[in-house]
Amino acid sequence: MEYIKITKDNLENQHICCAISNNKDIQVSSKKAWLAERLDEGLVFLKSTERGKCFIEYIPAENAWNPIAAEGYMYIDCLWVSGSFKGHGYSNDLLNACIADSTEKGRQGLCILSAAKKKPFLADPKFLKYKGFTVCDESDNGIQLWYYPFADGAKKPAFKECARHPHIDKQGYVLYYTSQCPFNAKYVPIVEQTAKEHGVQFKAIHIESREEAQNAPTPITTYALFYNGDYLTNEQMNDKRFLKLISR
Repeated sequence: MEYIKITKDNLENQHICCAISNNKDIQVSSKKAWLAERLDEGLVFLKSTERGKCFIEYIPAENAWNPIAAEGYMYIDCLWVSGSFKGHGYSNDLLNACIADSTEKGRQGLCILSAAKKKPFLADPKFLKYKGFTVCDESDNGIQLWYYPFADGAKKPAFKECARHPHIDKQGYVLYYTSQCPFNAKYVPIVEQTAKEHGVQFKAIHIESREEAQNAPTPITTYALFYNGDYLTNEQMNDKRFLKLISR
C-alpha cells in the first residue's frame, strides 16, 4: 500500500473525507477548511493513495481539540481502516508511521480516546491493547484515554477536570460538535430541523476554536449528545436515528 501526506498544496486535490468524493459536498468543504487551519498547528493526515477509509490523523496534544493534559504527547484524532482495506495490516502501517514521525519530532508518546468496549467512531480497545497502549484515565461516562509512552517514566496524560465528569446544566437535547468530523456539516442541520418539526427541545453548540474544545464538558468533542444534562452518546444522528432515540 502507498500512502500520501496531506499538505496545503495537495489538500484540494486529495480525497480525504471517508466515503465522500465530491469536493463540492458541504461535508468535504467543511472538513478541508478545518484541516487547512490545523496543518499549521502540526496536524498530520496520512492516507492511502486509494479512495476509501484508510487514514490516520494526529496532532501535538497541546493543539488537540479535546480537554486533555498531555504535554509532549502526540494525540491521534482518528485511525480508521475499514471495508476492503481491513485485514491487510494497514492499521499497523499507519500507526507505525505515526510512531516514527512522533519520535523524530521529540514527542514523549501517543494518546487516543477509546472505551472498555468498542464504541462507534472510537479506536478499538483490543487493537490498542495489542499494540501496547494502556488506559491512563477514564471519565464518568466510560470514555477512556489510552497512552503509549516512548520511554519508561513518562508522565501519564489525563483528562481535564471539565471532562472527567461529563454533565451540563441545560435541559432538553444539547449537542456539542466540531467540524473535525465531516458528517456533522450535513447531519447536524438535519437533526436540528427534525427536532423543530417534532417540537423537541434541541440546541446544537458548534465548537469553533481550540480553546473552546479544550474546555468542553466532554472528553469527545467531535460529537457529544446530552439530554437533560446527562451524556447520551457520541454516535452521529440522522433524522431516523434521532426520532428513534426520542421515542424511547
